[in-house]
Amino acid sequence: QVQLVESGGGLVQAGGFLRLSCAASGRALSTYDMGWYRQALGKEREFVATISWSGPNTDYADSVKGRFTISRDNAKATVYLQMNSLKPEDTAIYYCNAKKSSRSYWGQGTQVTVSS
Repeated sequence: QVQLVESGGGLVQAGGFLRLSCAASGRALSTYDMGWYRQALGKEREFVATISWSGPNTDYADSVKGRFTISRDNAKATVYLQMNSLKPEDTAIYYCNAKKSSRSYWGQGTQVTVSS
């Protein structure tokens, strides 16, 4: 079992930045691929970014490429999402995900609101 707790969300003006954190407890985070997803009001949850368990491989949604950066610190069992040049359309609840084989765990989410 993996428990995930997101933090770092808040209200920011367009063009600003935020850094989300996802702290994991339970089984060794270092063996899990980690990802960030988001869900805007009235929309389905969508993929934002992912990072492989070993760290070097990352992938991003086209909508955030060049603006967001995912990273991980396995020693701290924490995954980060650095979000720069934020846009109003980035407003959503952001969820952390840990995945390994058929197992998938989600955090409770953190709200990000970008004002225009």
